[in-house]
This record gives sequence, C-alpha cells and structure tokens, in this order.
Amino acid sequence: MNLQIYHPVVSHIISLLKENNFRYESFEHAPVRTSIEAAKIRTGYTLSQGTKALIVRVKADGKKFLVMLVIPGDKKFDSEKVRTLLHSKDIRFATEEEVIKITDGVLPGGVPPFGNLFNIPVYIDPKVLENEKIIFNAGDRSFSIAMKSEDYFTLVRPIVSPLTSEG
Repeated sequence: MNLQIYHPVVSHIISLLKENNFRYESFEHAPVRTSIEAAKIRTGYTLSQGTKALIVRVKADGKKFLVMLVIPGDKKFDSEKVRTLLHSKDIRFATEEEVIKITDGVLPGGVPPFGNLFNIPVYIDPKVLENEKIIFNAGDRSFSIAMKSEDYFTLVRPIVSPLTSEG
C-alpha cells in the first residue's frame, strides 16, 4: 500500500493507531463523497457504522468558529440540537474553501472524524459509540479506516452529545 498518493493526514492517522497499538483495517477504493456511496463499497460494514465528520461554522457570542460534528452515516444532524448545544442562533456547513483551509487540503467527503488533528472541537452523537466498530474516510475520498469505536474515543476525546433527531 503506497500511502504517499494520499493526503498526509492518512499516514498521520495510521501512525497514531500504530503508536497506540490499536487494531484497524484500511481500505483503498474508488473515490466516494457521501456515506451512501461509501457504504456500497465497504463490504462488511453498515451505513450506520459509517461515520460522517461534518465541519460546521458557528456564530455565537459575536464570534465565528468551526467545530466538527461526528454522526452515524445513516443520520442527519439536528440543527436545533446543535444550536442549543453551542448556544448559537447561526450555524451552517463550512464552505469547501473553509474545509480545505482548516484541514490543510483535505477535500469535503474525505475529512476524517479527527478534529483534534485540525485544532477544532469534536462533538459526537452517542449513537456512533453504540457501534463496536466504526468506519470513515481517513483524509482522502479513496481511503477508509475501520476501528473500534472505543479506541477512536480514546484518541479523539470528543464531547458526547445528542446531535441527531433520534440521538
């Protein structure tokens, strides 16, 4: 596997997993942008095990900042819950330019659920952690990693809060 062809964050995540002796599986595949596209090619994993990493721009207390929302692949985030959680009246998806800037070139659809690598807070829906294993694009639309959700939690230390309408 030649990791040089992928964004450097792919190698960074794999290094973190190896340093911590966490088991993982990696998959090289055709480029995918959506969870539904990804679920079709990730054999052995369900859409709900697929993990979406959404970067949103929040406006609160006169400040604008980015946060990462991590939700199951088969869910949508509940903007009302997120507004309440972040004490904000104004949230929106980050633009492609904002995503590329904060992630140093990772394209939307390839963003891994590791906001800590980009110095942005990570909020995770508890439904993600109900899965024994999760799978996600790991910095590239053509590269996925599957790992235990408890190991992910240990590495990222996200803030757990209901983010979906059923969360």
